[in-house]
Amino acid sequence: MDQNPPRDNWQFSTKPSTKRVMPAKGDKNMTMPFEIIGAERPGRWVVTVDHASNHVPVEVAGGDLGVAASDMARHIAYDIGAAGLARVLGEALNSPVILSNFSRLVIDPNRGEDDPTLLMKIYDGTIIPANRHADDAEVERRLEMLHRPYHRALEGLIAARANPVLLAVHSFTPAFVGRPARPWHVGVLYSSDTRLAHPLLQHLGMQGDICVGDNQPYSGHLPGDAMDRHGLQNGLPHVLIELRNDLIETDQAQADWGTRLAPMLDAALSSAQL
Repeated sequence: MDQNPPRDNWQFSTKPSTKRVMPAKGDKNMTMPFEIIGAERPGRWVVTVDHASNHVPVEVAGGDLGVAASDMARHIAYDIGAAGLARVLGEALNSPVILSNFSRLVIDPNRGEDDPTLLMKIYDGTIIPANRHADDAEVERRLEMLHRPYHRALEGLIAARANPVLLAVHSFTPAFVGRPARPWHVGVLYSSDTRLAHPLLQHLGMQGDICVGDNQPYSGHLPGDAMDRHGLQNGLPHVLIELRNDLIETDQAQADWGTRLAPMLDAALSSAQL
């Protein structure tokens, strides 16, 4: 913990609007680090998208990390399709959605502040030039400008609900460079709290036409990540879902998967009796 925490540059509001974030006085030109949709929705779910955008704020390396546009359009920069899917889920679940507004290559909001992968210098074969020589002061600057406001806003959404349930939405690449193809359509990730994950796995498994990953393609145990920080450490029901990104590249595909997944999420919550 900082001995003298910096002033919060962002003010959280629960008044109805599309975007719920305002720069503090004197910060009108700063990049908004997050977007919140439907803060007034009464549902229990709080839907998060940590890697919603491939945007590089102008405040970071002039808005250019030195990465080719083709690479910035890949999974290394953001979770393709996750934002659109989450918007559909938020509406179907009548619950709020929070979306990051900066690339994971700028700084990763799904990592703890002491995680060595917080600021990636190479990812899936691509070097990130603007991160190669980033020192502790630059990491701290990006944390304060982007990472911390995102998490404070998420804390505000959670605190505004009497009995919140957390849903993290991510997507994964069909294959890393030079590695085997991944067969899963949907992955359900979790750590030691399985109250929601196990019922969701059961409901997905009953579909018959979905290849479901149980803690695949990654393990859900990542100390300091968003679900650990906001869910596990606070005893809140939570689950992380991963969709293979080639399945949710279009608006229609996102709508189809969102409307299909929402009833299963509600059924899992009901089965868990949380």
